[in-house]
Amino acid sequence: MKRAFSIAAAIAVVAAATYGWQTRIAAPAPWTDDELAILQSLWIGSLPPLPANPSNAVADNAEAARFGQQLFFDTRLSSNGGIACATCHQPERRFTDSLPKGQAIGTSKRNTRSIVGVAYSPWLYWDGRRDSLWSQALSPLEDPNEHGGDREQVVAVIAADDNYRAAYESLFGTLPDIQDGGAVNGIFANIGKAIAAYERLLMPGSSRFDAYVESAMRGDEGEASLLFSNDETRGLRLFIGKANCTQCHNGPLFTNHEFHNTGVLSFPGETPDKGRVQGVREVLADPFNCRGPYSDDPAPACAELEYARTGPELIGTMRTPSLRNLHNTAPFMHKGQLGTLAEVLEHYNEAPLAMIGHNEAKPLGLSRHQLGQLEVFLDTLAAPLAAAEEWLGPPATRFDTDDNQDQQDD
Repeated sequence: MKRAFSIAAAIAVVAAATYGWQTRIAAPAPWTDDELAILQSLWIGSLPPLPANPSNAVADNAEAARFGQQLFFDTRLSSNGGIACATCHQPERRFTDSLPKGQAIGTSKRNTRSIVGVAYSPWLYWDGRRDSLWSQALSPLEDPNEHGGDREQVVAVIAADDNYRAAYESLFGTLPDIQDGGAVNGIFANIGKAIAAYERLLMPGSSRFDAYVESAMRGDEGEASLLFSNDETRGLRLFIGKANCTQCHNGPLFTNHEFHNTGVLSFPGETPDKGRVQGVREVLADPFNCRGPYSDDPAPACAELEYARTGPELIGTMRTPSLRNLHNTAPFMHKGQLGTLAEVLEHYNEAPLAMIGHNEAKPLGLSRHQLGQLEVFLDTLAAPLAAAEEWLGPPATRFDTDDNQDQQDD
């Protein structure tokens, strides 16, 4: 009897192992119509045209973008002459810096987010404390841990450089007397608008995932199978299904641009980050917001500000990042708490209690193999940026004078 039981048990083990092996190598099941609809919603081809920004009259002006590109890479817009926007937003790292927190004149409060595709978001920063690209572009210039300067110093750079002054006046009219304190804020706002015009050009390109979706929508299973491995396909099915990733990471940019608490541990030695509950207070009080006097919209309709959520449910929430182009952008989370994508997936699999507020995520119960399938799927979202090469570095032709060019080269 014992022997018969042992044989039966052995057969069961072998059968289970065989089943597991077969499920790993067998072709994944075809996509259902509902699943194909979800895939299409994530496809880069579903990304709508970039919405206009009425608060920035030069948002889509090519000349403003050229000027903004100059400013983005110009270290003179800092208190020590050594920090530019590109110090933390490095083109070769998808406009991030691969550090837990940004390092400039000092250490910033949070991880450097990519600015690729960010022009689609109604909120900027992890906590959404700015409501436009141009108002966000101003903040680092005066942050003591980033550029460490002030608006008077930044405006003086424009006024002292003949070519910058000419570029400014071509876009915004005659540069006012910078000794007039009331004029400085307007000039400062316009500097942010030029930088934003440049940043609006930084868009994600089509990835292997997007090519796969095109094949799936055509019903071309042969081409789809050449584009994705079985594990990548199963990882995608987990992503839109059991792993529940699309609750937050949805749409062609894989983000809902909203705020969520996912129970991430605090940065070592720090108290928990309040997140959006503090950020919403700051954006409502910001003089450069949609309702402020520096908006170019003659009749501002600031629905995002008007109906911005407030209240204790926002405690500890952070803005959902895009999942496109994760390669070379680690560490992850709002203070770089998790060093690898595998750690991120394990965190969501466990869904620990939040240190502050309430963790919205629930434990997933995925196996190690399934977590690995999710990770290889996420790797398929890597792609070159859609922006022309000329925008992915310092401009070849500079506005500043020969003397200033020599200073930059030094």
